Amino acid sequence: MDLTIIFFDGHCLLCSRIVALLLSIDKNKKLTFSPLQGKTAKAKLPQELLADLNTMAYLKNSKLYTKSDAVLEISKTIGGIFTLFYIFKLIPRFIRDAIYDFISKNRIQWFGQSESCRMPSEEERARFHD
Repeated sequence: MDLTIIFFDGHCLLCSRIVALLLSIDKNKKLTFSPLQGKTAKAKLPQELLADLNTMAYLKNSKLYTKSDAVLEISKTIGGIFTLFYIFKLIPRFIRDAIYDFISKNRIQWFGQSESCRMPSEEERARFHD
């Protein structure tokens, strides 16, 4: 199986909740996770993404997806009913990304942030990169 990593803002409470949701619905354990503030992100992502904590990235099969494309690829990877979200690929990317950017830029105000990155439980630890 190819390595798949979701890079997320480890201080964002919305992002942490989404990671928790993905952990619970990814029954086949296809996804792994890394905070944008971590060593794995520094090693695998371009510098401009590391400087922009408003952008989630998804590395799958050595290809990097960002913003709405990342969300859609993640839904496709999870499979099952979540592949239905892939229909939104029909919406032009500039529209999808505008919606993504609006939510991303307001997520801290709406949901808050923590002082430290989310700590995985013992059973989740194998699915996290530092």
